[in-house]
Amino acid sequence: MTIRIAITYLLFFVGLSLSAQQILSPKEAVELALEHNFGIKIANNAVEVADNNTSILNSGYLPTVTGNAGVTHSIDDNESEFSDDNIPDTVLKGAESSRYNASVGLNYTLFDGLGRLYNYKRLKEEHQLSELDARETIETTMLQIFSIYYTIAQLSENVDALGQTIEISKDRLVRAEYQFDYGQSTKLGVLNAQVDINNDSISLISVKQQLRNTKRDLNVVLGNQLSNEFKVDTSIDFMLQLNKEELLEKTKANNVSLLQAEKNINISKFDIKTSKAQFLPTVGLTGTYGWNKSNNNAASFVAVSTNTGLSGGISLSWNLFDGGSTITQVKNAKINLENQQFLKEQLVIEIERDFNNAWDDFQNKLKIYQIQEDNINTSQNNFNRTQEKFKIGQATSIEFRQAQLNLLNAELSRNQAKYDAKLAELTVLQLGGELLNVDF
Repeated sequence: MTIRIAITYLLFFVGLSLSAQQILSPKEAVELALEHNFGIKIANNAVEVADNNTSILNSGYLPTVTGNAGVTHSIDDNESEFSDDNIPDTVLKGAESSRYNASVGLNYTLFDGLGRLYNYKRLKEEHQLSELDARETIETTMLQIFSIYYTIAQLSENVDALGQTIEISKDRLVRAEYQFDYGQSTKLGVLNAQVDINNDSISLISVKQQLRNTKRDLNVVLGNQLSNEFKVDTSIDFMLQLNKEELLEKTKANNVSLLQAEKNINISKFDIKTSKAQFLPTVGLTGTYGWNKSNNNAASFVAVSTNTGLSGGISLSWNLFDGGSTITQVKNAKINLENQQFLKEQLVIEIERDFNNAWDDFQNKLKIYQIQEDNINTSQNNFNRTQEKFKIGQATSIEFRQAQLNLLNAELSRNQAKYDAKLAELTVLQLGGELLNVDF
């Protein structure tokens, strides 16, 4: 009774251990990456910096206020002779005097040739560009995640296929040993079966190591948020309703690289306007409120003097000629704008090419996957028939092994084609700017 209870508990806890193994879905992997991936965190911080740069505190539209204060204390030896004979000459030793001052000054630029306005608009464009950069980082990270995720799925299915192959090889070894024991076969059949088991075991060990390594790779991308043991979902769905022409139009409108190019063009336009603003004058407003106090020595006519006052003014500054540096800046800014426009035109051509290549690649890999699915059925039927013949002695061990390897290779090729097709589909969606809109 005690042994039965122990066995029951053992099976119970083994079942708990297996069920507790984490199954990570693609959606969960993306969510973990958005929260914990360091590249995405850095990109989000860059967006925050750009957001800070577009605030009113960095616009140049606010005045500057400066406070100043000081004190001066002096000890002098003084000899004074007055032109008025009625005032006696004065000789002072170690005469002390002190002066105190404090003021608050305000400076405000009323007009700077609209330079501030164009610079502020430029910062707005840079903020939107930083958001596009963050989006590009997220899309690139997502493709990286899915590439690793589906590699894990493929290796997991390969492990299962190799495990089944080893079980078949073990059964073949048992049959070979029985046949040898009863004199129906030579020792060569047993040895061949043992060699095949060893080869299958080596292949399984190698694939399991690849699986462990790839899981670690995924954990790094996800910010080390996963446990040591987890599984992935090996079921996938293709978006067969994708329309090439519609997706191509979305690519031209939503591709992140094209949107970045457009923002760079806008920034270059504002650079030209900012440079031209230097041709215009700058008008500034100044104001000061000050307090001064002097404690004079005995040689002075005034013993103590205190002054307070408010002053203000308007200043105008116009750089009539700066040696041609502003003209050069405007010319170079125009050339840079032209270059940005050329880059966008080139990018449109390249992205359309990349889209067509990615679309054809997806269609071809999808067809290959479908063919490999059919090949599985053919290989399975061939193996089943060969296995039956082998059991009744109508097929040799070599023929049986070949059928077994054909089935294994068909399964491994099917697994490869399955996830290659899915990654090709995701690449098409990424080029079309739709990757972030997919509900995984």
